[in-house]
Amino acid sequence: MTAADVELAVRLAVAALRTADPSGWSARAGSLEWDCWETAEHLADDLFSYAVQLGPESPPLDSHVPFAWGCKRPGGPANAIFADREAGAAGLLQVLEASGALLTAIVRTAPPTARAHHIFGAADPEGFAAMGIVETLVHTHDIAEGLGIDWTPPADLCDRVLTRLFPDAPTDTERWPTLLWATGRTALPGRARLTKWRWHGEPRT
Repeated sequence: MTAADVELAVRLAVAALRTADPSGWSARAGSLEWDCWETAEHLADDLFSYAVQLGPESPPLDSHVPFAWGCKRPGGPANAIFADREAGAAGLLQVLEASGALLTAIVRTAPPTARAHHIFGAADPEGFAAMGIVETLVHTHDIAEGLGIDWTPPADLCDRVLTRLFPDAPTDTERWPTLLWATGRTALPGRARLTKWRWHGEPRT
């Protein structure tokens, strides 16, 4: 997974979300407990958070970089990044795009030997790229469901995310439905929907 993959995933997601009715962002995002606006903010925050973990000269290996995270409402996502509501959907997508650009730049410039903390395993730049991509693909799915728009990312991008982060995922099934299955969002033929799941961000040995 590369910086160019992060850039592609975010570009495709923003292009898809721009087709939505700007008045629909208060709808619930798929199976999540958040609305579409909150989920887009959460996604922007994910991309930002992955970027800043790799940013220090000595990235932390046992904790997050201590930005102040907080919720706008009880039960909402805990973010450091929020979009100005007065800027509307266009401003929200600009925040998402900017966070994606930040992760793209950090992945492109960080040394491949860098490691930083994540709860699913201390990851290298490739791992953080893959994590940013999976967050982008599946949360865009959640938002697209709420907004009533189509969203199907490239199969090869899904395949590479599965290979990097989900070593136990089936390899004989369609890639996009398999990524949704691996992140607890759907069932596959012969495989029930997961109620617990995780990825493996640490580098392969």
